[in-house]
Amino acid sequence: MKVLFIVSECVPFSKTGGLADVAGSLPSELKRLGTDIRIILPKYQAIPDHFKKQMSKICEFTVSVGWRQQYCGIEQLDHEGITYYFVDNEYYFNREGYYGYFDDGERFSFFTKAVLESMNHISFYPNVLHCHDWHTAMVPFLLRTEYQKRPGYHFIRTVFTIHNLKFQGIFPKSVMTELLEIPEHYFTPERLEFYGNINFMKAGLISADSLTTVSPTYRNEILTPYYGEQMDGILKSRENELVGILNGIDEDQYNAARDSNHHSFSANNLSGKAMIKKELQRRLGLVEDEKKPIISLISRLTKQKGLDLVTRVFHEMLQEDVQFILLGTGDWEFEQFFRHEGGKYPDKVRAIIGFDEALAKEIYAGSDLFIMPSQFEPCGLGQMIAMRYGTLPIVRETGGLNDTVHSYNEMTGTGNGFSFHNFNAHDMLYTIRRAIHLYHSEQNTWNQIVKQAMEMDFSWAQSAFQYNQLYAELASRSESHVF
Repeated sequence: MKVLFIVSECVPFSKTGGLADVAGSLPSELKRLGTDIRIILPKYQAIPDHFKKQMSKICEFTVSVGWRQQYCGIEQLDHEGITYYFVDNEYYFNREGYYGYFDDGERFSFFTKAVLESMNHISFYPNVLHCHDWHTAMVPFLLRTEYQKRPGYHFIRTVFTIHNLKFQGIFPKSVMTELLEIPEHYFTPERLEFYGNINFMKAGLISADSLTTVSPTYRNEILTPYYGEQMDGILKSRENELVGILNGIDEDQYNAARDSNHHSFSANNLSGKAMIKKELQRRLGLVEDEKKPIISLISRLTKQKGLDLVTRVFHEMLQEDVQFILLGTGDWEFEQFFRHEGGKYPDKVRAIIGFDEALAKEIYAGSDLFIMPSQFEPCGLGQMIAMRYGTLPIVRETGGLNDTVHSYNEMTGTGNGFSFHNFNAHDMLYTIRRAIHLYHSEQNTWNQIVKQAMEMDFSWAQSAFQYNQLYAELASRSESHVF
């Protein structure tokens, strides 16, 4: 089985969010199953120099972007047993950051065509192209409408994974007709037109042979108008081809028993966690008191992540005997709120506006509770990482949070965290207070829940098996999806 991952970012080369973690971890597990998995992505300026020095150019050609013929180089790097191809064009990718430029429609139109053209030059015609999010969503569309007529392309099938339906890649019609050179008759509400513009995400949804989401619950949610981001009608029409496969995490990267940055601990011996907690309190200038529960929040500071709920009842939460640690960046209003609260409650609150991977691990490991009250959450990784470090999550029952966090049940003793259903600040506050009460009053029960959380299997093994089955089924099809 030959599979080419097409992604806009990938750990350890480039990252803005969870997509990069998926692209960096899932392929290794697929390879263990015998899949010839390779990855292609843009060669960004921000890729660390030590990786750039290891790349070797294997071909160069030109790509038609409207009336221009743009240079494209393909550079190869073999890293930890996986082959990576980097699409090189300094005009499009030698910039700070990855997205948010006025010409993103042109940049990722170029990337789409470069990927499809590259297979002629790298002599790799995969059974399956696995595309991820809007940046690569035009690939299955162009494959079907143009490239599948060429030698070597006819038997290629496509998977399109929705990591976050909210971000769709919406651009002026000229991107379709002038840059991608797609015929005018495709600009209809049934095809690519979206309120007078072109919608990359829509192109992937209508043309890919199979659609996946990153959790089973999110798969069901996006079939409804509330979560469907105006794509629910298309998704309902393709419900039989839509599969929810839960993301995993790299359990070697997040391992309390072997993490060299911390005192080691395990589900059966939590003494090291208590030491990490004291060191974290000392480092951040909080009162060193192991009996005070630490509530942490590590996140992008946006409304999607439920920050509205947190700010609404923040003062009520701090009336409890707790400490609060925040790490993240995002919307200015939330950054300013937490800066202010950090100054107002110096003994209880630390707000670190920024991101530091090593500090994040310390916070995960040293906290007692981790809040993630998202408005919607396709999968979420923070709650899984927290549980790996024995920190119990408090989440809203949505998307992947609903699939991974099972609220503690007093009657049965089951559960690995705490959850609430309605997107309501006081429902969240009630759940926080419930967890704090349990922490103070029933230490043995608390330790049992921690043990259950740490023993959860969030590895990529099961997910990779499901993807491999999907690839095999697609490769066996004699015809592509008709749209």
